[in-house]
Amino acid sequence: MKKTVQIQNITCGSDQLFLISGPCVIESEKVMMETAEYLKKVEEKLDIPIIYKSSFMKDNRSSLDYYHGPGLEEGLRILEKVKATFGFPIVSDVHFPEQVAAAGEVLDIVQIPAYLCMQSSLVVAAAKTGKVVNLKHGQFLAPENMIKPIQKIEAQGNEQILLTERGYTFGYNDLVVDPRSFYHLNQTNYPVIFDITHSIRKYGIPSADPSGGAKHYLSTLSKAGVAAGVDGVFIETHPKPEEALCDAASQLCVYELERFLEPLIELHDVEVKWR
Repeated sequence: MKKTVQIQNITCGSDQLFLISGPCVIESEKVMMETAEYLKKVEEKLDIPIIYKSSFMKDNRSSLDYYHGPGLEEGLRILEKVKATFGFPIVSDVHFPEQVAAAGEVLDIVQIPAYLCMQSSLVVAAAKTGKVVNLKHGQFLAPENMIKPIQKIEAQGNEQILLTERGYTFGYNDLVVDPRSFYHLNQTNYPVIFDITHSIRKYGIPSADPSGGAKHYLSTLSKAGVAAGVDGVFIETHPKPEEALCDAASQLCVYELERFLEPLIELHDVEVKWR
């Protein structure tokens, strides 16, 4: 039987599509607040629940020269301000068990990065906070094997779990979204999310390079995922993606988000009707 996960007034896994959105990594407070302000307008106009996401730290950048974020303390301060000002539930990544306790005091959802989904100490620490845990599907892991990190969380008495698909590594520096993954993740009965913007990243190419993200696939992939029965979509947004300090080639302009979401909401309603 399908499980639901409650996050404030959002019932993940219900018949209503929800959205996780925000800049890839925390930049200036101005960028963060500008993004959140427009996301609030989208939430109200389209009646779609939104969870605000941005990373206080990106520990998997391909070069030490790239921006890694403001760090735990400053990042959580900004996220807390977004939460207090706009009322969004908040999600951000944790990379080390030592970050989890402080992050859990601010975050509504503790997110495990895809690269780290099999790191037992990190997954267990996140589970023990009692918060919702968003497990991102590792690019190296068959989707049916995501049951392994799920069981690590359940063993801590925590069944507040979300699963996020973001593509599977195939060939050289490319990601492929296999619709069969949505089937396997749905078999866990936990809510399933499709991380659309990360799925178009091109590995090995700097994210600021326009060729580092295949944005022309965004519409096709998003519709395929929603039609396959996902419960939520994950779309990283930025006021000026070309100036973003991380994933500039794949983030969607926040001011284009409303138009992008409209057909997805309609498609989701049709999919729910025929379940």
